[in-house]
Amino acid sequence: MHTPTLTGLGDRAHLAAPDVGLDTHVRDLVAVFEFEDLTDVVLVMHSYGGMVGSGAMEEIGDRVRSLVYLDAVMPRSGESILDLQPAGRADRIRQTVEKEGDGWLVPASDASYWGITDPADLAWANPRITAQPFKTYTDRLGQVTRAWETPTVFILCLNPEGESHIDSTRALERGANDPHFELQTLVAAHDAMVTHTEEVAHMLVAAAERDITASIS
Repeated sequence: MHTPTLTGLGDRAHLAAPDVGLDTHVRDLVAVFEFEDLTDVVLVMHSYGGMVGSGAMEEIGDRVRSLVYLDAVMPRSGESILDLQPAGRADRIRQTVEKEGDGWLVPASDASYWGITDPADLAWANPRITAQPFKTYTDRLGQVTRAWETPTVFILCLNPEGESHIDSTRALERGANDPHFELQTLVAAHDAMVTHTEEVAHMLVAAAERDITASIS
């Protein structure tokens, strides 16, 4: 299992800069595949990671067996993550960047914003949440074809108590029309891998073990 950290985030937060964008992160992921010589991969993406993985698939698609979107954005060609935000949120993000992020940085949100409520989980998560270069929000993907041609499981988190962070419209539509796309739901907030660790682990293992026809006509 590989868990790459993207430039400017997490333990690479010291590399954050105004010119770090979505293209940088796509290159990060492609490089992991190339240098680790990864093949037959089940690629799991969470949240913004859906942008990165979908973009990288144009170069690594032959190395990927299937995709898992864990409450992740599922972009089409030419879209940015700002395009995929629920109504009003994109404007709020822009305002926050101008007021608190020197015009180029999206400040880190408290873990409670992502639906984490347990005190122990909050104490663990908050020191690990970092700001994110705004260019990663505004960069648009180029061609996105391979991700839509690859067998996919989409895990939609249904938060009964708070704000949904992912627009489910696209996943619901694809689930109804694409036999190689399976929509699953989990009653949990956005950061389910923290709040519902065992459930998410079981779902990911099951997704990896599924016998999905890899060729789509």
